[in-house]
Formats: sequence, C-alpha cells, structure tokens
Amino acid sequence: MFGTHPGSSTGRRRAIQYIAACLAVAALAAVLAACGSNNGGQGAGGSTAGKAIAAGTKLDTLQPGVLKVAIEPYAPYTSMSHGQQVGLEADMLNAVANKLGLKIQTTVTDFTGMISGVQTHRYDITTGGIAWSAEREKRGLFTDPLYYSPTALGVTNGKTYRSFKDLEGLRLGTVTGYVWVNGIKEIRGAKLHAYPNVQAIFDDLKSNRIDAAVIDPLLLVEAQKERPDLHMKVEYLTNPPSNADVKAHPDFAWFRQYQVAWYIPKQSPKLEQAISAQIRKMYENGEMAKIIEKYRGAPDQFLKPGPWISTSRQGMDRPKDWRAPSI
Repeated sequence: MFGTHPGSSTGRRRAIQYIAACLAVAALAAVLAACGSNNGGQGAGGSTAGKAIAAGTKLDTLQPGVLKVAIEPYAPYTSMSHGQQVGLEADMLNAVANKLGLKIQTTVTDFTGMISGVQTHRYDITTGGIAWSAEREKRGLFTDPLYYSPTALGVTNGKTYRSFKDLEGLRLGTVTGYVWVNGIKEIRGAKLHAYPNVQAIFDDLKSNRIDAAVIDPLLLVEAQKERPDLHMKVEYLTNPPSNADVKAHPDFAWFRQYQVAWYIPKQSPKLEQAISAQIRKMYENGEMAKIIEKYRGAPDQFLKPGPWISTSRQGMDRPKDWRAPSI
C-alpha cells in the first residue's frame, strides 16, 4: 500500500511504479498530458448524480461543484490513462463524487506535493495509498477508512504461511526501503533478502532462493495474473503479530493491517463528513467489495479491520465510541 506514507517508503513507491510498467497496469505515458484534466463523469450515478448536483455546490470545496484532487502515479491504486484517473481508489472516488454531485479535477504531482497541497489548502483531497497517522491528522482531516491494507506473501514452494510465527527462520524477500525491512530483521531466525526492485524478488522466488516475497498485496495478485510462470500463490497473514509482539518490536506493526483513507484540508469539515458518509454506505451496499474484487483483492482481508484499527483513532479525530467500517 510512497515516500513518507506510513506503511511505505521511497523504495516502495519506485518499485510500485516499476512493476506497474512491467505488468502494464497503467499507461503512465499519459500522465503529463493528463495533468489538470477533468473526469467527473465516470462511474455509476446516472440520475442519482444529477439529483446530487445541487448538494455538491453546498460542500466546502475550493470551487463549488468541483473536487480538486491531487494524486501521484501509484498503480494499481491511482494513475492517469487517456486523460482519466484510473485504479482502485479512482473507482472509489468516482463513485463518491457522482453521489455528491462533484466534478473531479485531477492534478498529478509527487507524494510530497500531494500532502503539502492539502495541508496548505491548494487541493480539496488527495488519494492513493495514504495511511492514517496521528501526525498527519494534526494538519489535515482524514475520511473514514477506504480499506485496510493487509500483509500478503508471494509463495512458490507449495508451503503455507498464515501466522506471523510461521515467518520465523524463513528467507524473506522485500525491496530495499520497504517498511517491512526492519521488521524482518527482528523475526527470529529469519534472513532478510533486500532487492532493488520487485522484479528481482520474483526472479529469486522462482529460483527458490527465497521462501516468500513480502510486497504490496495488489502487486502480488497482479504478478500472479501476468506471470503464470511463477506458479505463485498469494497468502495473507490471517494471524498477525499480537499487541505484545508489537510492543516488544514496534516494526512488527507493519505486519498487521493499516488503514488507508483520503486526506482533506482542515478547512473542509463538511466535505470530509459527506465523503465519510458515502464510504460507509459503500461498505453497507457492497460497492466497496465489488471494487476490491475488480482488482483481485480479497474483501475479507481488505474490508474487515483488525481490533487495533478503531482504537487508534478513538479520542483522536473520532469519538471515543467510533468503530471503523466493516463488511
């Protein structure tokens, strides 16, 4: 699920762009031509969107009826293709914007520009794998979670690894700079294999030089589709580190789900509330599950939060009785 994204790194962001190019997830050549493009008519909505236009003009956006969005190329979550924003979070945003009667206006920038642009109120929202953090919450507003990025493993040796304890003693591959690097070093008996890009990981995975690859889950499922020669299965850690594990080794926290949400300026509480309400409705009516499935994700892994998710925001930017949305 990058730069300063909690749950990511500069290396991870570059690797995601690399695999996106290798697997043809998105046509990034269209990015520069697409900057500042409008694509507000995408997605479902029909008459519902038409009826919502009046409501959209009452939200505290920079321009009435327009949602100014900042993204970076981050396929398969967000990117530009043929002048339109595409990807998992783009599908989610298009659905919400249609319901609220907002026309999307997209600007392509880098991660620093995304975050600072929201904090200085140059954009209405930024999207693309942004993990909630208490530090960012001080300078902006977060919507309710879109999904919960799980830890996934790519495996080709026929073995099954579902518990965090199963990782002990394994040869684990990830990309230099990914958030799992320090955690792997702390796993008992595990040996870290750090690579410059994900393609190198897949090569060693195929050659049985490592036992498992630890990278973004949707990149794994895309590689599983595009590279049948790997004979790779994707497994999720269904028994992640415990609270005691994380207390003893804070870097183990990245082997649990982290919540991804959209980031909005402090000056736009009405917008945040309206979007969060739509996110919850999409959980309830099955729209979120359909989008996750479209990108070959597992709804049970992406849309059911671990117990630590709700408590992290209670008394921070949410009431003390707040519960994270779930299918």
